[in-house]
Amino acid sequence: MAQPLYFNRALVEKYDRPGPRYTSYPTAPQFHSAFAEDDYRSAARASNQLATPKDLSLYIHIPFCKSLCYYCACNKIITQKTHRAVEYLDYLKREIAMQAALFDPTRKLTQLHFGGGTPTYLSSAQLGELMDCLHQAFNLDDSDEHEFSIEVDPRTISRERIAELRAQGFNRLSFGVQDFDEKVQAAVNRLQSEQQIYDLLAAAREARFKSVSVDLIYGLPLQTVASFDTTLGKIIALRPDRIAAYSYAHLPSLVRAQRLIRREDMPPPERKMELLELTIERLTAAGYVYIGMDHFALPDDELALARANGTLQRNFQGYSTHADCDLIGLGVSSIGKVGDSYSQSVKELSQYYARIDQGLLPVHRGYGLNADDRLRREVISDLMCHGRIDFARIEARHGISFRDYFADALASLDEHVADQLVQIEDAALQLLPQGWLMLRSVAMAFDAYLGDSQKGNFSRTV
Repeated sequence: MAQPLYFNRALVEKYDRPGPRYTSYPTAPQFHSAFAEDDYRSAARASNQLATPKDLSLYIHIPFCKSLCYYCACNKIITQKTHRAVEYLDYLKREIAMQAALFDPTRKLTQLHFGGGTPTYLSSAQLGELMDCLHQAFNLDDSDEHEFSIEVDPRTISRERIAELRAQGFNRLSFGVQDFDEKVQAAVNRLQSEQQIYDLLAAAREARFKSVSVDLIYGLPLQTVASFDTTLGKIIALRPDRIAAYSYAHLPSLVRAQRLIRREDMPPPERKMELLELTIERLTAAGYVYIGMDHFALPDDELALARANGTLQRNFQGYSTHADCDLIGLGVSSIGKVGDSYSQSVKELSQYYARIDQGLLPVHRGYGLNADDRLRREVISDLMCHGRIDFARIEARHGISFRDYFADALASLDEHVADQLVQIEDAALQLLPQGWLMLRSVAMAFDAYLGDSQKGNFSRTV
């Protein structure tokens, strides 16, 4: 069962250092351009030849947005010219055919996620056309036991479109709310009414979506404890199945759009801690279960049940209830995980189009895991998903003595042990209740690549 979550501000501040989110291990800084299309094709062939090939998962990146949200660091293209999506879809369909040819057609596709950008930038007809293409290319699971999700910008969609998404096979939605306060919305150029959110959530329930998630961001310009408390109260009253509360990383030197945020509007550093503490208190008091990282879910949601029964998974889309799949990335800048490899597509549209025109997959860089990588990936995954590392299980699977192999990592956690974040017993490492917020800091002890020169590439761990 999920343990209670304790917020100890002194410890949160102490361990709030830059570090990976561990949606993969090794993490993205280890990806390199020497990993090429041939390596990806080899990984796909090897995945088909397993005694029991894994199910398939797709991530599809739709890069277009009609307006710029100043906080956003995603790979996006701001344009009102909707004909650009027509051209992009043509190339995306060609990539789908190329990718599908690499995988055994009997393998079931059980997971699908549309991200962006703004996936609902596509019209209902365009999205339907794309889903038809996927049905023709892959063996899609149409049982509704699948996990087909799409990110929704409430400003781009109607109640009727919500019902159409359900009819097209989607059974999970994620709404970007961020904050209800109008001053905060204006400061980040994302104005949307509360009524839009209320209507769309009601429409999603009427359409019987299996899970509805709402995204919030704390640490935005002009946010106060009082204003965000009001937003949290309104969200709690709406009772979405899941809530993701993300910490805003203000990096105007790296993210050009963030330079449009007025420096004087940014809250002081201590405000973010106050907002995090408030978020945890309000959501847990309202009955939400802390899943890990930034995610909360109602106790009867599949994510909370998976967290409780030990079947939770983690991938590039975050936490998942489904078994580990081979993940195929489609579209510009998308990331995939096939077998013991990671791959990322080119980030520029012109490069993406050029590769497809040449009959080449748009693989730009990637990484092939070695035995040590596979071992550490499993250790970090167990920690991120279950808050526990069973030494005997790892030893049996990898033929090592855990305490000998990870002697340096365990020794580096002495301070975490002293601060009662983690407990190291004879048979296991176990996160303690106040250690869950410092989960990434504990995982970093098992990262063989994490040097001081890398840490600046990551967001802060709390």
